[in-house]
Amino acid sequence: MPNLKEAAALLARANDVTLLGHVRPDADALGSALALGRALQLRGAKVRVSVGEPEEMPETLRGLDVGGLYVPASELPESEQLLVALDTPTPGRLGKLAPRVDAVRAAGGDVLVIDHHASNVFFGTAHVVDDTAEATAVLVFALLQELGAEIDEPIARCLYAGLVTDTSGFRRARPSTHLMAAKLLEAGVDPDKVVREIVDDHPFAWLPMLSDVLAGARLEPDEARGFGLAHAVVTLDAARSVRAEEVEAVIDVIRSTREAGVAVVLKEAEPTGPLRRWTVSLRSAGGVDVSAAAGELGGGGHRQAAGCTAEGTAEEVLGKLRTALSRAPLL
Repeated sequence: MPNLKEAAALLARANDVTLLGHVRPDADALGSALALGRALQLRGAKVRVSVGEPEEMPETLRGLDVGGLYVPASELPESEQLLVALDTPTPGRLGKLAPRVDAVRAAGGDVLVIDHHASNVFFGTAHVVDDTAEATAVLVFALLQELGAEIDEPIARCLYAGLVTDTSGFRRARPSTHLMAAKLLEAGVDPDKVVREIVDDHPFAWLPMLSDVLAGARLEPDEARGFGLAHAVVTLDAARSVRAEEVEAVIDVIRSTREAGVAVVLKEAEPTGPLRRWTVSLRSAGGVDVSAAAGELGGGGHRQAAGCTAEGTAEEVLGKLRTALSRAPLL
């Protein structure tokens, strides 16, 4: 376990804190930030939680922000005494808020990085980084225990949200993580309500969008070092009728393909130049290290779940991914 005492001491003396998750945050990034933020707020600190993109909190995660800690990136103050980056392996994953890291350090402040990605580059002044932890929420839970903070129901709910999503419904959870989940349930978390709101709740518009996307899905059984590759493309036109959450959920459908050891979804983003821009989700069933493939395209993540951003036509990006996956280490 990383040096929790140093990090806890840093948090205990802080009275002005900004907590940041990565761009396009998931439940682990925002849940971890909101859980730690609430604990610090209850200790008397001035706290704000934000992300570089999007400006507003994802609708499915808004129920986690009981204390109203979320602040749009455009409304953040110029600097803060302590900046905490959660579930974020590199400054680049903070998006437009990345310059705050150097700004805080230049002003003599502290940057605490709490993360479970093997690709973390240790860009802070203090770190709680452990790539054996299934979720950043696991590390925040340990930090809260070190702080002696009470874990009330809103904090427990935020941590449970990160835990249940990053472990794929506890399918990749160790016994100690199941014990952690039990403690969160004892604090009052309603697991059915949390999962329904964050994972299982979609508007009807998702169904025709999903139908269109799946109609173009393809299986390439010889790719990904022979484990098979299933892929689909979500264009801007296809995504206009749904929330970002519905677009992100497509990968969970594609990865269920029995014949494919690797699943890929290309999600078209608003262009910043003449080329089409895509954010890419990659999932592995356990045969191929997709974080290595994502890393070749400037991204990263975990061995079985990773992502990157790429430019070009969909076929050009898929071509780069095929090449990267052909060189990816086996698990």
